[in-house]
Amino acid sequence: MTKLRSELLNQLSTTAFDIAIIGGGATGVGAALEAASRGYKVVLVEQADYGKATSSRSTKLAHGGVRYLQQGNISLVLEALKERGIMRRNAPHLVHDLPFVVPVYDWWEGPFYGIGLKIYDLLAGKEGFGPSKLLSKEETLEAIPTVETEGLRGGVIYHDGQFDDARLLINLVQTAAEQGAILLNYVKATGLIKQGTTLAGVEVLDVETNQIYSIKSKVVINATGVFTDVFRTIDDAQAKNIMTSSQGVHLVLDASFLAGHTGIMVPHTDDGRVLFAVPWNNCTLIGTTDTPVSEHLLEPKAQEAEIEFLLKHAARYLSKDPLRSDVKSIFVGLRPLVSNTQDEGNTAAISRDHTITISRSGLISIAGGKWTTYRKMGEDVIEQAIVLGDLPTHPSKTETLKIHGYHQDTNTLGHLNFYGSDASLLNRLIDANAEYGQLLHPDYQFVVGQIIWAVRHEMALTIEDFIARRIRLLLMDAKAAIQIAPTVAKWMAIELGRDKQWETHQVEQFTHLAVNYTA
Repeated sequence: MTKLRSELLNQLSTTAFDIAIIGGGATGVGAALEAASRGYKVVLVEQADYGKATSSRSTKLAHGGVRYLQQGNISLVLEALKERGIMRRNAPHLVHDLPFVVPVYDWWEGPFYGIGLKIYDLLAGKEGFGPSKLLSKEETLEAIPTVETEGLRGGVIYHDGQFDDARLLINLVQTAAEQGAILLNYVKATGLIKQGTTLAGVEVLDVETNQIYSIKSKVVINATGVFTDVFRTIDDAQAKNIMTSSQGVHLVLDASFLAGHTGIMVPHTDDGRVLFAVPWNNCTLIGTTDTPVSEHLLEPKAQEAEIEFLLKHAARYLSKDPLRSDVKSIFVGLRPLVSNTQDEGNTAAISRDHTITISRSGLISIAGGKWTTYRKMGEDVIEQAIVLGDLPTHPSKTETLKIHGYHQDTNTLGHLNFYGSDASLLNRLIDANAEYGQLLHPDYQFVVGQIIWAVRHEMALTIEDFIARRIRLLLMDAKAAIQIAPTVAKWMAIELGRDKQWETHQVEQFTHLAVNYTA
């Protein structure tokens, strides 16, 4: 156990908190940052690692949501476009503009999608990332050389945002900690503490030591995504479930399938969902499906039909048809959706607006929403917490608060660009020890020093934390991820003071998990 972690754990039972937050995904961490930056005493606990579930498995897009424009949900699009601009201003090392082309094969598609995307531009206003415009066939091929040419008439280009979800989440955790919040991964909320009928705190278990702590807090926020109903039921056994979910499957292919730096957006697939093919971390990311699921798992698995669906649709729009053997990684995320009883079973039609509920005992639950609006969700839920907890009023600061790692020109940082301003400190660490500069895998630029950095500064406690969410290799190339596992375990064991048995167990656990990401 690191010294910092033990110090934070010791504060759990001795501090009277204003706000306790359950859940370490984008919603929970966004709320923690919102509260801490206003000056409130905040604690956040996460049962696994930050972003272990949904928040590390998105399509990596900071976007207003063309799909929601189709549904007529203008308010959500407006909100998301504004938040997209805030994300890029506050974390330019992780959020950037990405041009998309909608390829046109029928005569009516050009004007139809062109008008829709002009409306998207108008809604973005001064927060726009670039104007949309119609493209000729030649311009379309110049933008996406690997697009299917048979029947191609042209295209429509528009601009949206791309980001690295798990990396941004880690930087948000660091920013919240710098603002005074206590955040702990691998600390599981096991119960709610009540004084009479009023909520007064949370009982938690340190997964590493099995020690139980009682956290006293004026307000408790349930920000557990697809697991929201678990704590609503712990609070009130009679509470009706409000959550439903669908899973989105993503396939990762070699970069050659989508040459250049432009994504493809298909507005309407066979299941009515928008499909994306985007360049990401020198790979091609294809996503996503929309399959209703009844079971909420930390590690959801792709169904064969979903994989075939994506391969089939990718083949329609890429000149090189991807085969199952071309897939380097498969990852699955669950969408936390608030039930819409009028349209049950059609998760593609359920709004992504977030919902805040308050129980009789005072448990605040926030559910739904989307990654792009994490900051606004945090602001909204903390406003409710202030009223409920009778806390002194302080204005929000997050709209202009720079996120840890803020760095405007990441082009100067080379392959460590996603560390932002931390890259220079990481380079200094690597230069201090020759072994720290050793490559973890011959096909990738990741080095041993990044393992040391992740343990010391990014709260990585398992090799999965590092490989899946600190460097993202599990999502980029599952086989390569399995190959580096023993090396990562060895160095983490040294840094964390673990024995050989821990190393062996970690490698076995990770290999078992990573096999589900292979094709």
